[in-house]
Amino acid sequence: MTTAVGDSPHHATGTEPTPSAAPPAARRALDWRVRFAALSLIWGFSFLFIKVGTDGFAPLQVTLGRLVFGTAVLLGVMAVKRERLPRGAGVWGHIAVASFLLNALPFTLFAYAELTIPSALAGICNATTPLWAMVLSLSALSDDRPTRRRVAGLGIGFVGVLVVLGAWEGFAGQDLAGTGMALVASASYAVGWLYVRRTLAGSGHSNLSMAGGQLLVGTVQLAVAAAVLTPVPTSFPLLPVLSVVALGALGTGTAFLLQYGLVSEVGPTTATMVTYFIPVIATAAGFLVLGEDLGWNTPVGALIVLAGAALTQSRRRA
Repeated sequence: MTTAVGDSPHHATGTEPTPSAAPPAARRALDWRVRFAALSLIWGFSFLFIKVGTDGFAPLQVTLGRLVFGTAVLLGVMAVKRERLPRGAGVWGHIAVASFLLNALPFTLFAYAELTIPSALAGICNATTPLWAMVLSLSALSDDRPTRRRVAGLGIGFVGVLVVLGAWEGFAGQDLAGTGMALVASASYAVGWLYVRRTLAGSGHSNLSMAGGQLLVGTVQLAVAAAVLTPVPTSFPLLPVLSVVALGALGTGTAFLLQYGLVSEVGPTTATMVTYFIPVIATAAGFLVLGEDLGWNTPVGALIVLAGAALTQSRRRA
């Protein structure tokens, strides 16, 4: 499984390309390290874009705009490459579930969460996706059985979350509802990844085709929800509009294309290391651009979370 669309490279869809799949000319065009850095920056800044977007629009509208522009990018690339959307009612049924778990639900939860929590904290919560995947393996919902080292990683990651939240102060100053929504969003990614791996792996469709279909369905889901639950915007302030456009076109559409190319060229293990840069960039962006408060426990806790997440991703050598 390769990664799909969103703020975390744990989102999965389609079949995993092999490192040899990328044409040599494409590899020489732009060094993979440059694209890796670009992807880290794009996904790290996505949480800032969400925060600014919610200054002008309702969370559901931010998510809808994100999916609209992300879908436009992928469908445009599909048109250039003459790729078709997936076929078959069964495939589309699974795509609908995957879209809800990997796009509509977590994107919306992060947008609502950032009404009350800093963008930096949302970025750190996003990094807990591997920990939630580990919880699924412990609950026997996954075929990927845990090792002692990975269980230890889960415990370390949990300690890191407590440090970020300042548990010794009784979580003073933290909005638990907003933090909870961000953590549930990260858990949704883990559940969605497991669902996709079990239902859509080996479907015969390309990653680009599957992701395009996934975002298209997510756009429809959010369009219905936004029409029912939110009023039509009466104004379109410039910065929130630009943030939503960037969030969709860059943080969703372009990010997928970058990630797909990296997986094809250097393999999924190296490509998914971007996970460990996202919260660092999100924290720096929130502090430097938005002026968010940054106590010592935020970066320290983030490092602990990342250490735990890295351990949960370790595999026993053959």
